[in-house]
Amino acid sequence: MSKSTDIAELFNQYVMHTYAPTATLVSGSGCKVRDPDRMTYLDFTAGIAVHNVGHCHPKVVKAIQDQSETLVHCSNLFYNANQALLAQKLSKLSLGGKCFFCNSGAEANEAMVKLARAWGHEKGKYEVITFQNCFHGRTLAMVSATAQTKVQKGFDPLPIGFAYAEYNNLESVKAAINDKTVAIMLEAVQGEGGVLPATEEFMVGIRKLCDEKGLMMLCDEVQCGMGRTGKMFGWQHYPVKPDAFTLAKALASGVPMGALVASPAFSDVFQPGMHASTFGGNPLASAAALAVLDVIEEEHLLEQAEKMGALFMEGLNQFVDKFEQVLEVRGKGLMVGLVVEGSAKEVVDACREMGLLCCVAGQHVVRFVPPLNIKEDEMEEALDMISDALDQVYGEEEE
Repeated sequence: MSKSTDIAELFNQYVMHTYAPTATLVSGSGCKVRDPDRMTYLDFTAGIAVHNVGHCHPKVVKAIQDQSETLVHCSNLFYNANQALLAQKLSKLSLGGKCFFCNSGAEANEAMVKLARAWGHEKGKYEVITFQNCFHGRTLAMVSATAQTKVQKGFDPLPIGFAYAEYNNLESVKAAINDKTVAIMLEAVQGEGGVLPATEEFMVGIRKLCDEKGLMMLCDEVQCGMGRTGKMFGWQHYPVKPDAFTLAKALASGVPMGALVASPAFSDVFQPGMHASTFGGNPLASAAALAVLDVIEEEHLLEQAEKMGALFMEGLNQFVDKFEQVLEVRGKGLMVGLVVEGSAKEVVDACREMGLLCCVAGQHVVRFVPPLNIKEDEMEEALDMISDALDQVYGEEEE
């Protein structure tokens, strides 16, 4: 019996079945991960868009090691320098306001919705418009915010305060606005909903609507932020700025961390006692995040994501021509979706057999989110594996 099988059996006996794991991973570096039986994979999941600077980047590892020898946690009853420096960096990179730190994307999105409700409270405004096929997290409120019945099923009654519109359809947003609406929350690129970018007309239209109606524009950057799309934040692809946005996933390269970043006009809505997080922004997580930001800047990973993303999408588009079941390639930077007819999971499983890890984004989209510092030869190797996987699933095309 293999070591992978032993670990899987132990896992299945004692861990709640909220996921359906496949491979067993024990180590990683850069774009590659390994199982306990010495199988090496190219990792195009990157922890689901977490390891934007690759697995175990030396600078991030050193920052975590050094900080763990000094002060891991002190709670937010006290100042810590790392958190202040991180907030300064994020502010200067984005809206020029203030930050709140927590532990995950769902928590960051909860904080953003609470910020909007606190801001609109005196006017009796509390409803947030979100979008079909969005994904904002798994807490009860964020399940309600996520307009997908498969996520909501079994958790009734859901918290009130959310209305749903159609993504990339401004008219549907206008129809959803009422006298209780306080904000519009969206992803610049829908991740779990199928790697679907917003159109420029849509993003500009949302900003204009918010300005006209006195609403907050909120961006969920949990998956598409931190350089993933070729910009530091996904909303930077458009000539607009949100009033607040959230980060998590890649922020601290696997150390659990989320952030809410607000513009100056909304930075002082929260007052002491209104919101909190015991672990949020602790010295260890903040040290890791500071190192991640340094790596993105020093290694020019925004430009790298844009360049490698273009090469990857060009390579994937050959499969649209080759296989009638492959319908479309879409995304931005290194957040890429391959739209297929039928089950995307079949393709994901076949890729894993070839030595490539990827994941689904909805029933019909194969999602690829490799580290931003992936090398060209690794990209070429991945495209060869995808070709073999598609041949296996759909049958090799005759010449």
